[in-house]
Amino acid sequence: MERYKTTAFPKGFLWGGATSASQIEGSWNTDGKGISIADVLTKGSKTTERVCSSNLNKKYEYPSHDAIRFYDYYKEDIKLFAEAGFKCYRMSISWTRIFPNGDEEEANKEGIEFYRNIFEECRNYNIEPIVTISHYEMPLYLSKKYNGWTDRKVIDCYVKYAKYIIDKFHSYVKYWITFNEINCLTIPLGTVYGGGMLLDEKALLPEKNNAEERFQCLHHQFLASAVVSQYTHEEYSDIKIGCMIAYYCTYPYSCHPEDMLLAQKHHQVHNLFCLDVQIKGKYPSYIDRYFKENGIKVKVDKSDKDILKKGTVDFCGISYYFSNCISATTSLEPAMGNLMKGSKNPYLKNSEWGWQIDPVGLRYTLNDIYDRYNVPIMVLENGLGARDTIEQNSVHDEYRIEYLREHIGSISEAYNDGVDVIAYTIWGCIDLISVSTGEMSKRYGIIYVDKNDDDTGTYKRIKKDSFYWYKNVIVSNGEHLG
Repeated sequence: MERYKTTAFPKGFLWGGATSASQIEGSWNTDGKGISIADVLTKGSKTTERVCSSNLNKKYEYPSHDAIRFYDYYKEDIKLFAEAGFKCYRMSISWTRIFPNGDEEEANKEGIEFYRNIFEECRNYNIEPIVTISHYEMPLYLSKKYNGWTDRKVIDCYVKYAKYIIDKFHSYVKYWITFNEINCLTIPLGTVYGGGMLLDEKALLPEKNNAEERFQCLHHQFLASAVVSQYTHEEYSDIKIGCMIAYYCTYPYSCHPEDMLLAQKHHQVHNLFCLDVQIKGKYPSYIDRYFKENGIKVKVDKSDKDILKKGTVDFCGISYYFSNCISATTSLEPAMGNLMKGSKNPYLKNSEWGWQIDPVGLRYTLNDIYDRYNVPIMVLENGLGARDTIEQNSVHDEYRIEYLREHIGSISEAYNDGVDVIAYTIWGCIDLISVSTGEMSKRYGIIYVDKNDDDTGTYKRIKKDSFYWYKNVIVSNGEHLG
């Protein structure tokens, strides 16, 4: 008898995997592609911060320049996705492959052809593309010219780009996401990853908390998303537009009232705020006090409220990897995370990178979102980063299978709770460069890529044990987790 057995997922459930352009494509300056902010992020390590270098410098390595060469291997990789049984593939389009500087009058034909070829391959295998319009990258030219999203003029550049690719690819792509993890701008690290503002020759984490600048950028992204959402709804009745956040599942460390209140405030600002604006179409009341207490003044035009109201999204996408605790007590043992730290939960075990593994938190998260918004939810990123070892051309990654099994089981429980979950995509379904360090050694994929941190390797693709396990999960539509 199987240890894990769940109720089958709904008919038409979208099983698949997720990647981003800058972490897999490579060919950073090939066929007319311009330089993006991802192309000037240097390689780091566990002990060395990545640096944002606004001008390319030979003393640094830039991981996006080569990545895993998906630009050359896309047919082989999509064939592997199909062999695993993928029903969908969540990917992103590189803005600078379409408009190299971000404000050209004419699009780059080679870039359009590349993505058309990807969508044709997906169509050949009946794989539904789920496309992120902007995934932690924007043209370096716009970043320098306007200081990223601080300038309202960037909205028009983004809207032109987004409308163009939607018009070009609407027959291939029915699900679009305006921004990856848009709530990243609520934390200091979002300065680079979310807003594209450059900290020349400095580590990604800014020396000062430039909150006002970040929330101004966020406001402009809200408007850009709303304009694109309204346009798409008016032009294409069969297309769905979604938002996406990194969900920071945070528990109060204790039942002390101060811990409870702190956890609630954290949840409001870093999770609910972006969802309230993009799903409900308006700024929530609680953010006013947060802005006042933190000296934040966001410039808002008279027409902005109407734009946000008319440009709401159809579904909510989330990334979920871990949970943390939060406390008013500062002496507690810390716990790591991909974007935000917290306090260690004594009831949870950690991954090798110190992220606390909490599958029950995913069920909690899905219920929390659905109870508040009542829109379909996609779990667009979930997975375990670990060091994998090749043994006779195989990777025995039971640790990853266990992680995925537990989290998919929690999604099944949430579905039985009444939550409308419509998609699950493993991050990253194929090994890719890490967004936190730019290395290869922190692997997430069910497909191994023979590339090392020192850039040696054959780039050969190898199916891990988790590949075959996930294939069986998809075949049973999640009923048998084995």
